[in-house]
Order: sequence, then C-alpha cells, then structure tokens
Amino acid sequence: MSQKIGDNGDLALAEALKTNSTLITLDLGSRSIGDNGCLTLAEALKTTSTLTTLNLRSNKIGENGGLALAEALKTNSTLTTLDLYSNSIGDTGCLALAEALKTNSTLTTLNLGYNSIGDTGCLALAEALKTNSTLTTLNLRNTSIGDTGDLALAEALKTNSTMVTLNLERNRIRGNEIRGNGAQALAEALKTNSTLTTLNLGYNLIGDNGGQALAEALKTNSTLTTLNLDSNSIRENGGQALAEALKTNSTLTTLDLGNNSIGDNGDLALAEALKNNSTLVTLDLENRSIGDNGCLALAEALKTNSNLITLNLGHSSIGDTGCLALAEALKTNSTLTTLNLRDTSIGDIGCLALAEALKTNSTLTTLNLEFNRSIGDTGGQALAEALKINSTLTTLNLGHSSIGENGGQALAEALKTNSTLTTLNLKNTSIGDTGCLALAEALKTNSTLTTLNLEHNSIRIVGLQAFSEVFKTNSTLTTLDLFYNGIFDTIDVELYMSLKTNSTLTTLNLGCKSIEVSKLQELAEALKTNSSLITLNLQSNSIEDNGAQALAEALQINSTLTTLCLQNNSIGCNGVQALALALKTNSTLTTLDLQDNSTGDKGAQALSEALKTNITLTTLDLRHNSIGSNGARTLAETLKINVVLTSLYLQNNLIGDNGALALSEALKTNSVLSTLDLWGNSIGNNGALALSEALKTNSTLTTLYLQNNSIRSKGAQALSEALKANSTLTTLSFWNNSIGDNGAKALADALKSNSTLAILILASNLIGDNGALALSEALETNSTLMTLELQNNLICDNGAQALHQVSLSTRCNIGH
Repeated sequence: MSQKIGDNGDLALAEALKTNSTLITLDLGSRSIGDNGCLTLAEALKTTSTLTTLNLRSNKIGENGGLALAEALKTNSTLTTLDLYSNSIGDTGCLALAEALKTNSTLTTLNLGYNSIGDTGCLALAEALKTNSTLTTLNLRNTSIGDTGDLALAEALKTNSTMVTLNLERNRIRGNEIRGNGAQALAEALKTNSTLTTLNLGYNLIGDNGGQALAEALKTNSTLTTLNLDSNSIRENGGQALAEALKTNSTLTTLDLGNNSIGDNGDLALAEALKNNSTLVTLDLENRSIGDNGCLALAEALKTNSNLITLNLGHSSIGDTGCLALAEALKTNSTLTTLNLRDTSIGDIGCLALAEALKTNSTLTTLNLEFNRSIGDTGGQALAEALKINSTLTTLNLGHSSIGENGGQALAEALKTNSTLTTLNLKNTSIGDTGCLALAEALKTNSTLTTLNLEHNSIRIVGLQAFSEVFKTNSTLTTLDLFYNGIFDTIDVELYMSLKTNSTLTTLNLGCKSIEVSKLQELAEALKTNSSLITLNLQSNSIEDNGAQALAEALQINSTLTTLCLQNNSIGCNGVQALALALKTNSTLTTLDLQDNSTGDKGAQALSEALKTNITLTTLDLRHNSIGSNGARTLAETLKINVVLTSLYLQNNLIGDNGALALSEALKTNSVLSTLDLWGNSIGNNGALALSEALKTNSTLTTLYLQNNSIRSKGAQALSEALKANSTLTTLSFWNNSIGDNGAKALADALKSNSTLAILILASNLIGDNGALALSEALETNSTLMTLELQNNLICDNGAQALHQVSLSTRCNIGH
C-alpha cells in the first residue's frame, strides 16, 4: 500500500537500520519520503551492515536527497541495488552519485530513470564508469541526456569492463551527422566492449545512420544479446544493414524493430538472415506495413530456422496470404512458442490453415488472433478441432472476431478434452446463450482453464444461469468477464449463491446487466462469506440506494475485496452514506468507483468523514455526481489529514471556483495525492489562480485535468508561473478552455525552465500563430515534454510550419 511515512516514521526506520543485522531488502517505493526522509536514511546507510537492496522510486527526492545518498555510498559496503526511478535528483544529485561511484565497490544496479538528469549529469556518470568496477546495470530511461551525454557514455564503454545492461530509452539520442553522433558513438564502443549484453535505445530517432552504424558493430561484437530499436525512424537501409549483420552475429537473442519502416526490402533481408542466424530467439516487427512478399519470406525462413521462439507481427496487413505461408511453416517449425497476429486482416481461410498447423505443431503455446473480424464460425470450428488434438497451446485470443454461436459451441466441446489451455479470450465474438451454455457445461469437467473473457456477447439469462453450476464445481477458474451481457434480463439467484462456496474466483465482471435489487441482496450475502473475490464490477446495473446499502453491509464483513466498481447505478445520497459508513471499518478496499451516480453534497460529506479514518482507499472516482462546491469543500478538509488517497476524480461536479479554492488550499499541505481530475467544473480564472498558488509548493501531484473549465489567458498565465517552480507535475490538460495566444505564450515561457512536464494538452483553446511560434521556440530548449496536443485551434501556415520544424529536431509528439 502506498502511503506517506512521515518524518517520525523516517527517523524510526533510519534508527532501526543502524543496529539491525538481518534486513537485506527495504522497499519504500511511492511513500513520499522526500528529501528529509532521504537524509535520515542516508545517515543510516553509512553504518548498516546488511542492507543490499533499497527501493526509493517515486518519492519526491530532490537534489539534497541525492547528495545525501551519494555521501553514504562512499562508505557503505553492502548496498548492491539502489532504485531512484521517478524522482527529481537532477544534474546536481547525479554529479554527486557519479563521484561516489568512483570509490564505491559494491553497488551493481542503479536506476535513475525519469530524473531529468540531462547531459551534465550523464557526463559525470560516464567519467565514473571509466574507473568503477562493480556497476553492472544502469537505467537512464527518459532522463533527457541527448547526444552529448551519449557520446560520453560510449567513450566510457570502451574501457569499462563490468556494465552489462544500459537503458537509454526515450532520450534525445540521434544517429545523423546533423544532430550528432550518439548512436554512431555507441556503435563504435560496441566494437571493442566485451561485457554489455543489453542495450535499450527505444524511442530515440536514431534513423538509418544509427541503424547502419549499430549493424556494423554487431558484425564483430560478441556479447550483446538484447537490442531494442523500437520507434527509431529506421528505414530500408538501416533494416537491410541490421539483417546483414545477423548473418554473422552469433550472440544477439532479442531484436525489437517495431514501429519502424524497413519496408519489403528490409523484411526480405531479415528473412534471409533468419535462414543462417542461429541465436536470435525474439523478433518484434509490430505495427509495420509488412507486405505479402515480406511475410512469405519470413514464413519460408521459419521452415528452417531452429532458434526463434517469439515472433510479433501484430498490427500489420499480412492477410490470408501471409497467414497461409506462416501456417505452412508452423507444420515443420519446432521452436516458435509465441505468435502475435493481432489485427492482421486474417479471415477464415488463414484461420483454417493455422488450425491445420496446430494439429501437428508441438511447440506453440500462445496465439493472438484478436481484432481479426473476418474470422467467422468456420475459423472458430477449425481451431476447436485442432484443440482436441493439440497439447501445447495455453493461451488463445480470439477477441473481436466473428466466430458466433457455432464457433463458441465447437470451442466448448474442445475444452472437455483439452488439458493445456489456461486462457481463452472470446470478447465480442457473438457466441450468445448457445455458446455460453456449451462453455459452462465444458467448465464442469475442464480442469485447466483459469481465465475466460465473454464480454459483450449478447448472453442472456439462460447462459448466465449456467455459470451458477460452474461456480459450485469448477476449481480452476479465477477470472470471469461477463460485462455487457443480459442487458434486458434478470440474473438467477443461484449464480450469486454459488459464490458463497466458490473459493477460486478472484475477478468477476457483471457490468451492464440490469440486476434487480432483490437479486443484488443475494450477491451481497454471498460477499459476506466469500473469501477469494478481490475485484467486482457492477457497472450500469441500476442497483440504486437499496442495492448500495446491501453491498455496504457486506463490505463491513468482507475481508478480500479490493476493487469495487459501481459506476452508473442511480445510487443516491442514502446509498453513498451507507457505503461511507462501511469504509470506516473496512480494511481491504483500495478502489471505489462511484462515477455517474447521484452522490450530491451530502454523500460527499459522508465519504469525506469516512476518509478521515480509512487507511486503505487509494482511488475514489466521483465523476458526474453533482457534489457542488459544498461537497468539494468537505473533501478538501479531508485531504488535509488523509494520508492514503492518491487519485481523486471529480469531473463534472459543479464545484465552481469556490470548490477549486478549497481544494487548492488542501493541496498546500496534502502530501500523497498524485492525480486530481477537475474536468468540466467551471472553476474559471479564480480557480486556476488558486491552483497555481498551491502548485508552487505542492510536491506530490503529477496529473491535473482542467479540461473545459472556462479558464482564460489570466488563469493560464498564473498556472504558467507555478510551472516554473513546480517540479512534480508531469501531465496538465487545458483542453477546451480559451487561453488564446497570451496564455500559450506564458506556458511557452514556463516550458523553457520547467523540467518535469511530459504531457501538455492545449487543444481547442483559440491559439493562433503567435502562440504556436512561442511554443515552438520553447521546445527547442525544453527536453522533457513528450506530447503536445494543439488540435482545433486557430493555427495557420506559419505556426504549423514552426511546429513541424521543431518536431523534427525534438522527441516531442506534436498534434495540431
């Protein structure tokens, strides 16, 4: 459970560590310990003699905390793993840690991802790596280091003899001569480095030049086993070069080329390489326009390749032609275990071929055919026949296909004898009552299936009743999804009564079923004795106050449920008050979804009172509940003392500027809330001004939704000032306000110094060319913003051209 420890807790822990002689692992992730807590822990690290692993991720640790930990590492002789992911140690903290690494002789793993380190900190780390002889894993994911830092790391890798894993994903590394030689420098280092086994360069836009340089290095490198080049703008030349390298490379086992555009020629080259390569086991080519020629070539390679075990071709257009070729290959291939063909335009013809292959194939364990809507009952029946014989497949995903009742019945018949399948996804496949009845009958004897997804299948009361018998006898099913079935029917009481004795089901989704209140009381009764269910979804069931009261009574006794979804159930004040009363004693529920009900201000007051003492609820969703400014004020008072709630959703609640003022005041002292949703609350400029003051000192909020709030340029300017001081907010949405060019200019000015904001949504804000030009200029120096949404504004050619130009030289994804 994520919660604030507090200064006293920090001191107590630190004091205990000084004398404790047994503790080896301490996990303090997401505890909001901050710099003060980190300082006390650092002191303890100087004397502790047993601790080897310390997790401090997501703790709002800044430069001072980083400095203190670095000082401790100079003398500590036991710590091997330090996780500082998603903090704010910055260049200063990183410089200190780098200095410590020069003398520390025990640390093997250091995670600095999401820390806004930049090139300065990276240069220091690189210098330390030249002499450090123990560090084996370094994570610098999303740290804004760019080519300069990368060049330094590459230089260090030429002499470092211990580093085995280096993560540089989502930085600003490029491969072209105009923007620098980051990827090329790394490639040069790989030619002589003899220890690095994993290199992650995903989402870095290294292009063909970077791809070709790395390919050249792979021809001589003999240690690298994993290379991630996902989303790097690599095209045919880079793809062909990498394929050529695979012909002689004898160590690489995993290659990710997803979201690149290597084209048919690149695919043909890879296929040719697979015929000779004897080490690659995982190849990811997802989200690419693989043509018939490329797929046919890959399939041909699979006939002789004897080492590939995972092939990802999802979101491509291989169609039946490509599928026929792959199926033919599966008949002789004896190594492939996972094949992803999600959304690949496969129909019955391709599915029949795959089914035929499964009858003889003895290695494939996972087959993903989701979102292939042209697979009908013929394809479903063919796969079912194959399952009667196949003895290796454990996961089959047919979601969003069109197998219908006949396909459902056939699969059910197969489950009676199949003894290996554990997961079956039949979401939105139109199997209806007939298919559901057949599946329920099969589950009475099947002893291997653990997860069954039947969401959105037009299953009515007859099919649902059948599962009451299943719950009584089946002892393996843990997850059942029946969402959006039986919309106009009632559900048999026996289905709920069977839950009283069932001891295996952990997740049950009964959303959108129009459950009668009298029947819901039976479900509530079952929850009083059920000891396995942890997630229950009752969304859109019109349970009203009486149903909520019955569930509330069950929650006072139940000790396993952690997530309860009651969205859109016509629950009023009385029902919410009953649930609030239950929260005062319940000690397991962590997530409560009450969106689209009629809580009102009185219901909000009851929940606020409960949250003053409740110590487990971390997420509360009250969207569309008309709590008003009074409800917001009571919740705000609670936020001043509550130490566990991390996410609060208040979209469309009529809280106005007064409600926003109260919540802003609470944010000044609250130290745990990370997500606040105020979408559509008419907070206006006054509310925005209040929030801006709070953000100047708040150190935990990471996500703030302010869409559709009548905020003008004045409000945007105030929030912009806050962004200059705030160091934790990563997501800010201004969608559908009217901040105009002046507001955009103010935000642009803030982006020049802000180093944490990653997502900024400014769509529909009357922003013109002047605002776009200002934002473009800011992005030239900002190194953290990854997404900027500017759709539906008044941006003309000049602004659009500026935005396009800056998008070519930064990693920011700009929508306009």
